[in-house]
Amino acid sequence: MADLKKEQEREELHRAIWAIADELRGSVDGWDFKNYVLGTMFYRYISENLANYINVGEWEAGNVGFDYSQLPDSAISDDIKADLINEKGFFMPPSELFCNVRARAPKDENLNETLERIFNNIENSAKGSTSEGSFAGLFDDFDVNSNKLGATVAKRNEKLVKLLNGVGDMDLGDVKNHDIDAFGDAYEYLMTMYASNAGKSGGEFFTPADVSELLTKLGTVGKTEVNKVYDPACGSGSLLLKAEKVLGREGVRNGFFGQEINITTYNLCRINMFLHDVGFDKFNIACEDTLISPQHWDDEPFELIVSNPPYSIKWAGNENPLLINDPRFSPAGVLAPKSKADLAFIMHALSWLAPNGTAAIVCFPGIMYRGGAEQKIRKYLIDNNFVDCVIQLPSNLFFGTSIATCIMVIKRSKADSKTLFIDATKECIKVTNNNKLTPENIDHIVDIYAKHAEEEHFSHLAAYDEIAENDYNLSVSTYVEAEDTREKIDIVKLNAEIREIVAREQVLRDEIEKIIAEIEGGQDA
Repeated sequence: MADLKKEQEREELHRAIWAIADELRGSVDGWDFKNYVLGTMFYRYISENLANYINVGEWEAGNVGFDYSQLPDSAISDDIKADLINEKGFFMPPSELFCNVRARAPKDENLNETLERIFNNIENSAKGSTSEGSFAGLFDDFDVNSNKLGATVAKRNEKLVKLLNGVGDMDLGDVKNHDIDAFGDAYEYLMTMYASNAGKSGGEFFTPADVSELLTKLGTVGKTEVNKVYDPACGSGSLLLKAEKVLGREGVRNGFFGQEINITTYNLCRINMFLHDVGFDKFNIACEDTLISPQHWDDEPFELIVSNPPYSIKWAGNENPLLINDPRFSPAGVLAPKSKADLAFIMHALSWLAPNGTAAIVCFPGIMYRGGAEQKIRKYLIDNNFVDCVIQLPSNLFFGTSIATCIMVIKRSKADSKTLFIDATKECIKVTNNNKLTPENIDHIVDIYAKHAEEEHFSHLAAYDEIAENDYNLSVSTYVEAEDTREKIDIVKLNAEIREIVAREQVLRDEIEKIIAEIEGGQDA
């Protein structure tokens, strides 16, 4: 009952937050305006996080009633500032905290310049320290002089005041879900709402929570902890963070690693890490093209890789003569087609995977059956016993596409040489315009995967020879026979009914002919 009440409180909070965020944007497209709302949330969060950290230290030392936000900036010595940067990764003087800037905002005719200066100061405070990479450029997408905020400085500042007040009014202090902090939870919710309203452009950077949970649970079967979690196309980082929800805070020992090509989304990802209280030393997100310029070459391989890479995007492929000798791609002897990079992401993930690790990757269905280079790469994966499972998902799970996608689960060290195929196309419920995986759906899929069990019309464990005989086709429909849901017809009963209808029809014909004869007889008279 308490859990239900907490969930209802959480839903009410979410609705209130979305109402504020939606009202703040005014006539601006929500997708374009998201960076302002999310950036302001981040500014509020790090302000409160830093002030609270300092206050608690003082209170525990006996200085009851201490309040960092009320101090003059001159009270903060260089030594204290250096200690804070070392511990928290950044520094903000009391005058630049969110609460103080918000209080002064209505009378600040240069609010846009004030905020720009503060954001630069936050980023600059980390320069030269180990946290520099985590903070550099974080506020680049918060353009205080954009026409999206208003045509004049006065109009823009008016909108900025509303932003500070709107985000300040979000009730993020008291309501806490049992497994995620309020700021992080609200951020996830807002990104879901922005993505669902943005269609395709939103779907490219955000994986729905239910799919994220399934991928993470598949990748952590039999494990209570992993060294690190990695996503080669990490988007806004929500998929990475699911590992902490599934395994617990101590379950990811060395942190979260990812790569993202889009700089705006890269900034959203780093903000997402901070809002989930992940320390600057516990994440490493890079902004580069994963396939051409992979980061984390020198890192220890990852025990958990989860990803939803972009479907069938173009890449350099064999136009770049260096790639065929790249140790990630060369073992297969062929590169993924230039027009379809899907299997290049699979080969990259395999290369970054620890010997005892698992990768669960969302795939476009075409890579499972097309010929040419893709068939040769599938042959390499199967011949070397890397494919543990292929799962066909329901359609319409993702924002912006109705395609029924698949999941490929790969391992470097499998228990046997068989591959499990799961037909999960019916494992969903309909919610508005999309399908959704329920906790029961997720548990059913993960349970069958964990047991590598055969279930009629749902799963099949295929031996190597069976896959080879099918020319390395990995489509689930090739191995799992769909249930025939058509109504079974009793032929004997049907024939009897037809005979009865024919006999009744003959009686009616006879009666009609009799009536016609009587009418004609009457006319002759």
